[in-house]
Amino acid sequence: MSNFTEQRITNTLKENYMPYAMSVIISRAIPEIDGFKPSHRKLLYSMYKTGLLEGKLKKSASVVGDAMKLNPHGDASIYETMVRLTRGNEALLHPLVESKGNFAKQYSRDMAYAASRYTEVKLAKICEEIFKDINKNTVDFVDNYDGTMKEPTLLPVTFPNILVNPNQGIAVGMASCIPSFNLKEVCETTIAYLKNEKCNISDTLIAPDFSTGGDLVYDKEQLESIYETGRGSFKVRSKYRYDKKNSLVEIYEIPYSTTSEAIIDKIVELIKAGKIKEITDLRDETDLDGLKITLDVRKSANVEMLMQKLYKMTPLEDTFSCNLNILDKTTPKVMGIREVLKHWTDFRIECITRKTKFDLNKITHRLHLLEGLKQILLDIDKAIKIIRDTENDEMVIPNLMRGFDIDEIQADYIAEIKLRNLNKQYIINRLNDIEDLNKQIDELNELLGSEKLIKKLIISELKDIIKKYGIDRKTTIIYSDEIEEIKQDEMVEDYNLKIFLTKDGYLKKIAATSLRANPPQKVKDGDYIVLEQESTNKCDVVLISDMCNAYKLKLNDIPDCKASDWGHYVPNITEMLPGEKIVFAVATSDYKGNLIYFFENGKGAKVPLNAYETKTNRKKLNNAYSDKSKLIATKFITEDIDLVVYSSIEKILVFNTSHIPLKTTRNTQGITILNLKKKSTVTDVKLLSESNLSDPEYYRSKNIPATGYYLNNDDTPTKQMSLF
Repeated sequence: MSNFTEQRITNTLKENYMPYAMSVIISRAIPEIDGFKPSHRKLLYSMYKTGLLEGKLKKSASVVGDAMKLNPHGDASIYETMVRLTRGNEALLHPLVESKGNFAKQYSRDMAYAASRYTEVKLAKICEEIFKDINKNTVDFVDNYDGTMKEPTLLPVTFPNILVNPNQGIAVGMASCIPSFNLKEVCETTIAYLKNEKCNISDTLIAPDFSTGGDLVYDKEQLESIYETGRGSFKVRSKYRYDKKNSLVEIYEIPYSTTSEAIIDKIVELIKAGKIKEITDLRDETDLDGLKITLDVRKSANVEMLMQKLYKMTPLEDTFSCNLNILDKTTPKVMGIREVLKHWTDFRIECITRKTKFDLNKITHRLHLLEGLKQILLDIDKAIKIIRDTENDEMVIPNLMRGFDIDEIQADYIAEIKLRNLNKQYIINRLNDIEDLNKQIDELNELLGSEKLIKKLIISELKDIIKKYGIDRKTTIIYSDEIEEIKQDEMVEDYNLKIFLTKDGYLKKIAATSLRANPPQKVKDGDYIVLEQESTNKCDVVLISDMCNAYKLKLNDIPDCKASDWGHYVPNITEMLPGEKIVFAVATSDYKGNLIYFFENGKGAKVPLNAYETKTNRKKLNNAYSDKSKLIATKFITEDIDLVVYSSIEKILVFNTSHIPLKTTRNTQGITILNLKKKSTVTDVKLLSESNLSDPEYYRSKNIPATGYYLNNDDTPTKQMSLF
């Protein structure tokens, strides 16, 4: 029997789960203000320390091995992190790693990158701005996981990298999804913010920009909401060109959030379902020149309409959801753009302040040494005599301190000067630096004392970055009010067709062109067609079941059949209950007309078809008709007609449907049509034209309810046609 210790669940969550959750949030998934997650930062710093900012490319396997000294993860996860940072992968607007070899592509789901032993990398030139002055105490350093090395907690980026390169991460109970923006726009916006914190962000930061290009559907209110709150979404469309001569559509840029395979799979699905008929073939022709999905279209196709349909029905138009969740000193926080700029500005001001203090200390120390050197200029021979007359080596520095009234640091510096440099000319040349050092100290002190000057320096750096690394937008802007909205109904190809319903619940939808030769309709053994109706592909079909439910389907959602097919089994394309069967179907485009229900107890109800029309896209309607008595027959009429009612004791009634009042409630019991004798029931209802009665007027009643009339000898039951 195993031993166990009873523990409160709250304590378990607090002691075990919460530390894990915090570790994921702080140390893995959420980026910090420098724009990096810990895995990115460790990898890039490792490459920087091994000299990959300069020099030749290095094998990726070796780089990954070096990174493992800082990152306690497997080589596969580290390499995958590096892949997304490379120029070859094309995931970033400004790649941080130059690469050679196959690093797959951001826009491909299935393309695999080569193993690390085959590829080579080095840091891109823009990384000079990421590591600038890192050796001047600009950021804090901490021990790595085993205490053998130091690593930076942040990187001193000289531009708001958090907005320039995209970042996505899923933590515990939260996530982060930051889109990329154009470097020039980000720097110009930052400059405007540094000059005036109340500036209009939208004036300079036009919209997100992605490495995969595409057309961003610009909605000013939508983007301003994202800029303000850090949350929201926008749409990006693929770009295409049409080769009319060869009837080709070439898609060459797609949304950042999807892949070429996902687009192709969805288009193939639509073609197989019969929803897209303008495309005859499609191919993925992506090569070294970049992404290309080629569609062969029919010469008669309206390409603009086709593309609008594909935008609506496939990831060729995709939504990018923003969640600017950023770590602010270990605290995750969703920030708007202005707040992001504020935190980055504060961070950058701190970096420059720390770097300035570092330079100031270094220059002050240098000045202090030169002031000591200045003392011996007065009597170089004395300095030489002191050193020569000192018997013990350890007394040289104390003797120099007493002889020239200097401190130990100055004396040590003088003692270390080479004998060849103990001449007047060398010392005078060194002393000429004193004036420059004093000037530098004054400038640094002035910089430290003025946040305005620090901001001016940041602005100067940002302007230089724009000149060096600024590129034009890859994602172009299209305005939402310029896009012609096409209704769903307009995107559906319309054509004449006929629907068939069988006794066993199979539904066929066959194009009229396929029925020109009048082919025989194939059904399962023992099954037969009970209803058929002409319609069009833009119609809805309402299916009535034997359990008082109505099911609504759009005919364009149902694939076409052939006469040789059994059809679609209705329970498979609806959410029918076990044992439920369809007893009637009607196709409609406008929900005009009426349904008439006839029940076993002799009652009938007339319900307008528009009672089944709903504003929402509901596919199932309960209480489609009354459940007080068994349903015997259902008829659809557009105008009043003559019907024949049959009872179990061979009584017949002919009447006109105008006698049945229209009820707006679907499950109304209706009115009594045929007065039944005890234990007799209604068994069937037919159109008068289908009844084959020798003298229909003999059975007609001007008013209802009526008792009906017994069958004449000429109208025997054997002559009657059965619907079911």
